[in-house]
Amino acid sequence: MFALARRSASLLCARPVPSTTSASRYFSSGPDVASFDLTGSFETHCLETAPNNTVECTKEDFLSYFRLMYTMRRMEITCDNEYKARNIRGFCHLYDGQEAVATGMNAALSPEDSWITSYRCHCTALARGGSVEAVLAELFGFQSGMSKGKGGSMHFYNKAHNFFGGQGIVGAQVPVGTGLAFANKYNTKPGETMPVAVACYGDGAANQGQIWESANMAALWKLPMIFCIENNHYGMGTSVERHSSHSDYFKMGNHIPGLRIDGMNILAVREGFRFVKDFVGSGNGPMYVEMMTYRYHGHSMSDPGTTYRNREEIALTRSTRDPLEFVKRTMIDAGFVDSEEIKNIEKTIRKDVQKSVMTAKESSPPPLEELWSYLYAKDNLKRESQEIPDFIRAPFYQNSFGRIL
Repeated sequence: MFALARRSASLLCARPVPSTTSASRYFSSGPDVASFDLTGSFETHCLETAPNNTVECTKEDFLSYFRLMYTMRRMEITCDNEYKARNIRGFCHLYDGQEAVATGMNAALSPEDSWITSYRCHCTALARGGSVEAVLAELFGFQSGMSKGKGGSMHFYNKAHNFFGGQGIVGAQVPVGTGLAFANKYNTKPGETMPVAVACYGDGAANQGQIWESANMAALWKLPMIFCIENNHYGMGTSVERHSSHSDYFKMGNHIPGLRIDGMNILAVREGFRFVKDFVGSGNGPMYVEMMTYRYHGHSMSDPGTTYRNREEIALTRSTRDPLEFVKRTMIDAGFVDSEEIKNIEKTIRKDVQKSVMTAKESSPPPLEELWSYLYAKDNLKRESQEIPDFIRAPFYQNSFGRIL
C-alpha cells in the first residue's frame, strides 16, 4: 500500500509496506475519468480541515504525469551514466525515486507561484519549464544549458516560469523562498488571492536556524509561504533517527499548521498541495508540508548509498512503493491504458531522452567573455544594459581579465 508511512527508514526492510495502493478506483464517471480513494495518505497538524480523500483524475492528466515522471527517471539514469563516463563533473545529486513529489506539486501550482529548491533540482527544473536537452547541456557545462553552462548541477534557473533554482548551500533556499513569499504578498492587491512561494529542502536541513527564523517571520506577516520538507529518510548518509530529535517534520512549526503527505503517490501529492496552496494563498499564513519519499541513488554521485542502508531496503522500496509503478498500475486498473500502451510510451521516451543527450552534446562551453557577464547591471538585469567592469581579478593575478588599473 502506498500508505503514508510513519515508520522510520531503518524499518523499511523489517516491516515491508503492503503492495496494494492507497489510491484505489471505486467508480468511473466515464471512459476517460475515474475517482480514487486517498484515505491514509494525509496527516494534519493544527488544521481544522484536510485535503479531500476522494479525488478525480482524467486519463489525459494521468498520462501527462506518467510521461513527465518517466522522462525524469530516464533523464536521471542518463545523468548517472554520463557522470560515470566523466562527461559530467563536480557535484551531481539525482532525484530518481522522488518523481511524484515534483510532478504532483507542479500539477497543483500555478505559473505565477514561486518555487525554489535544494541542489537536487534537475527534475524540478524539468517540471518547471525546462527540457531534457537544456538540463543535460547545463550538466555538461555548455552554453545551451538552462543557466548557459555557468550553473551546473546545483544551479538551474527559469525566471519565465518562476523557478528560482537550486541552491548549493544546505537550507539557504528557505530564506530566499520566504522573500519570494513576501514579494508575492506585497504585489497582490488587498482581498485578492496571493500567488504562493514554495521552498523545498530535505530532512537533513530541517533543523537549521535560518529555517526557524524564516518560519517566524512568515507566521508574523502571514506570508503565502510553504515550507516543504522532502523527507527521503537520510540527510546525506545519516538516518532521521540519528540526526533529528523530532522527526515529525510537519509539526516543526509548532503553532504553524502542517500536513504530511504520501510523497510516493502522485494523486496524494497533487490533492494535498492543492489544499496547501489554497490555504496559504488565502491569507492564512504559512504551512509546513512533509513529503514522505525515498531516493534510490546515494546522496550524490560520490555516495554509493549502501553504506548506511542495505540493498534489500532499496529493493523493497522499489518493489512496493515505486511512484512510477503506482501510476502504471493505477492507470491499468482504471481502464485508461493497457500494459502494451505503457511499454510503447516508455520506448518513445527512452528514444527522446537519448536524442536530447546527443543534441545537448553538440553545444559547446560558453565563450571566455561570459565569465564576467551578469556581474553588474544598470536596468533591471536587462542584458543590453550591463555594466562591464574594467578589471576582473582572477585567483592568480596573471590570469586576471580586462584593463589592469
